[in-house]
Amino acid sequence: MLRLFIFLIFLISLNPLFAQRLSTKSKKAGELYMKAENAYVQGDRTAAMSYLQQAVKKDKSFKEAYLLMADIYFNRQEFEKEIEMLNKAISIDSTYFLSAYYNLGVASFYLGDRDKTIYWMKKYKEKTEGRRGRLDADRWIKQAEFADEAVKKPVDFEPKNLGPAVNSDYDEYWPSLTADEESMVFTVLVPRDTALFKREKLPKNSRFFGEDFYISEKRDGTWSDRLPVVTLNTPGNEGAQCLSADGNWMFFTSCGKNGSMGSCDIWFSYKTPQGWSKPVNPGAPLNTSYWESQPSFSADGKTLYFASNRPGGKGMKDLWKATLIGFRDGNVPVFSNVENLGDRINTPSDENSPFIHPDNHSLYFSSDGWPGMGNMDLFISRKDKNGQWGLPENLGYPINTVHDEIGLVLNAKGTNAYFSSDGLPSKTKGKDIYVFKMPEKLRPQPVTYVKGKVFDKKTGKEIQAEFVLKDIEADEEVVSSVSDPYTGSFLVCLPVGHSYALSVQKPGYLFYSGSFDVESAKDVDNPQQLNVYLSPLQPGEKIVLKNIFFDTDSFDLKKESYAELNTLVDLLKENPDLKVEIGGHTDNVGSREYNLKLSENRARSVYNYLIGKGIDEKRLKYKGYGFSEPVADNSTEKGRAKNRRTEMKVLP
Repeated sequence: MLRLFIFLIFLISLNPLFAQRLSTKSKKAGELYMKAENAYVQGDRTAAMSYLQQAVKKDKSFKEAYLLMADIYFNRQEFEKEIEMLNKAISIDSTYFLSAYYNLGVASFYLGDRDKTIYWMKKYKEKTEGRRGRLDADRWIKQAEFADEAVKKPVDFEPKNLGPAVNSDYDEYWPSLTADEESMVFTVLVPRDTALFKREKLPKNSRFFGEDFYISEKRDGTWSDRLPVVTLNTPGNEGAQCLSADGNWMFFTSCGKNGSMGSCDIWFSYKTPQGWSKPVNPGAPLNTSYWESQPSFSADGKTLYFASNRPGGKGMKDLWKATLIGFRDGNVPVFSNVENLGDRINTPSDENSPFIHPDNHSLYFSSDGWPGMGNMDLFISRKDKNGQWGLPENLGYPINTVHDEIGLVLNAKGTNAYFSSDGLPSKTKGKDIYVFKMPEKLRPQPVTYVKGKVFDKKTGKEIQAEFVLKDIEADEEVVSSVSDPYTGSFLVCLPVGHSYALSVQKPGYLFYSGSFDVESAKDVDNPQQLNVYLSPLQPGEKIVLKNIFFDTDSFDLKKESYAELNTLVDLLKENPDLKVEIGGHTDNVGSREYNLKLSENRARSVYNYLIGKGIDEKRLKYKGYGFSEPVADNSTEKGRAKNRRTEMKVLP
């Protein structure tokens, strides 16, 4: 908040001659005021207030003293007392400091008296009409009008404290979740001297506190006792973090860390058997000599959203995004295409705490530039089919209040929202983390997930592999990432309303082919567990190509098959000595001769597609097997569906 009269008082403090221009005729009052001003500049507001109270006892018409007292009360959030001091200053001289009317409007807003806010802001506009550099009273009028309507139409909001396993008398904030909602990492403001913390109320600055990471796991629906993330925590500050969807990567903010480029940078770490890896700085263009913070990594593994005050933005702090294009030296993420999110998101004021939901279309963030309930409010913007962000929608009252609301995250289903607050009833002394049911109209597109592990089929050992998820209908890549190098585990998010082809690939192995239909929101309650066994590229090994599709009684390839076929083309091009047979199989509906011919024609269609993509026909064979090699019972539709398949077999 801009406090113009503090700037003027600061100018006075730079030049002792200004002391002669104080309105008081009392030398003692003037001396006390100058002591108060010096204490204020040094950050000792308690001493400053004491000097000012003594000064106004010496001179009850000392308007500068009342104005400085008002500013101190504002910073203490004692708005009734601020209003009292401002009114005293105005009663002494109604034209001396016209911004007092503006400050009266702001204080009234924080007290919930929005009618008075509008009154004082209009008064300020009248008094300053035609003057340069006047403050934006219209913004507060709009805020008051918006808040009036929002309070009349409250949204459902029943926050639940996560309890003593997560929260304590310290401040807990910035929750971050895995997509399965089973792991949560959060930031804790930890006192450097716990004994002193128990005895005294300490100012929340780096002298007395440091930020550390803690983690809690959900077991049988209950959050476990939190544990410090010892491999990442340092005597300095670490915070404002995000997890990848599978929980294997973490991006976080550190300020002043050795190796930083600016005041605050975004750092990267990944899970190892010994804990989180040593953090690395991705460098430019993600980080600059300015402030970068509050990362949020998209579930498709491609985009990092963050807040920054770098040049080229729309306001003071803007939201930006950067594209992950790979890694250097094995573990340092490389970013490109850093872009400002534009004026559909950013304003001339501040935007921060972006959270991109796993649907990759719903962006939640905080702003004090869009109409809201007070300072930083929470908003949602939805990306359309053309990739354009929609105008932000305020999450409404009482989710938003006159205080700052920041750091909201949601689970993949979009039903549960997590945030921190110090304004809700609690048994602890500090900020706590809460969860609430997100109102339906404010929810993102629901997302489910597939999680599992990748194994070597021959040895049974967990292995790292690349997995690629494609939208079958659009033949577009949705997710591209890798399984954990130590455990083979992976998690892939699946937005509702699409059919997907999943391929899991590793050099020297046949790829795995899977398919998933996520037709409606009911599917999000049934996430799938999947163990993938990759076969080495050895003669006789074969896989089922589960995403090759034909119409009934037809051997014409459907366009939905192209995603899988192109994966097969890539495998053959990457392994120029590989020879394969394409085998067609059917169920037992119809005659043997009919099914044998149909299966042969279907296998030939795949064969022809591969040749058309540049694969040498000498490396390919095709064969129809009809229903001679069933893999399931033909007496059920489910079994017959499994028997209707296309296979690929490695040839000597």
